[in-house]
Amino acid sequence: MPLHDLPALAILLIFAAAGLSILIVQARTGVPPMSSSAAEGREVAALLRQANLPDDAVIYDLGAGWGSLVIALAHAFPNAQIRGVELSPLPYWISRLRTRGLPNLSLSQGDFFNTDLSDAQAVTCYLMIKAMPKLADLLDRELAPGTPVVSLSFWFRERQAAATSMGAGLLGATALYYWPAKSAATHG
Repeated sequence: MPLHDLPALAILLIFAAAGLSILIVQARTGVPPMSSSAAEGREVAALLRQANLPDDAVIYDLGAGWGSLVIALAHAFPNAQIRGVELSPLPYWISRLRTRGLPNLSLSQGDFFNTDLSDAQAVTCYLMIKAMPKLADLLDRELAPGTPVVSLSFWFRERQAAATSMGAGLLGATALYYWPAKSAATHG
């Protein structure tokens, strides 16, 4: 192989490794890294405003993906602490690049199922159906009663939404819950 082909091969291998890492994380979690739109970010922020959060609230975005939702939250709640958690390496690093200069936003790479959420005053997520039951169990263990949770597009089954917004989401809906948000049918 000629030496002038080595840089192209190196770039190809980097892109292949990045793509493979996304596929591996998606196979493990059942959730591809998705990007929310600006309209979806506004919907999530509007539902969180209905929850009357304190000005300096701690808001977690679980599965921060490419960073669109955490950026929208950081702008909508400039005095809040926005904490994004993303497992997949490539979306995490792209999010880090996109969120430079936002002093109220921090990102961590890792599995949010291993994240201490005890200080959360609100939680947001944009996941897939497969992850929602396990996430509900995590939130049951970690969140204080009454903590607002906003889910974009994929709702928690057998949980009662306090408010919904239909429209801009990819699948058409965003829901606000006050955790644990048990429905009347699940109370026995």
